[in-house]
Amino acid sequence: MATHPAPGDQQDEPHAEPHPELQAASELLRALAAPVRLGIVRELAGGHRRVHELVDALGVSQPLVSQHLRVLRTSRIVTAHRRSREIEYSLTDEHIAHIVLDAIRHAGEA
Repeated sequence: MATHPAPGDQQDEPHAEPHPELQAASELLRALAAPVRLGIVRELAGGHRRVHELVDALGVSQPLVSQHLRVLRTSRIVTAHRRSREIEYSLTDEHIAHIVLDAIRHAGEA
């Protein structure tokens, strides 16, 4: 029995490049694709937070939170601002909070 690729599968057009907005969306979702990073974004949806606040809220280690914050900063999902001796993190775009919060709500409905 012959199998057919799904519509839109890259096998349909092996040399086709994805549209730039699809590529950017894919990179955004890849950067968010970790439970700790989703938790960080969920916490930051409520406003800026310092690392120790994220550690307390998520119940994970400080090095792990810092590692995930680095990924989110590199992907320009969060920004960092120094406040005296500490760094506060915030979302660069509130649309990201909506994406993550909607995904969490949707997963909870399953």
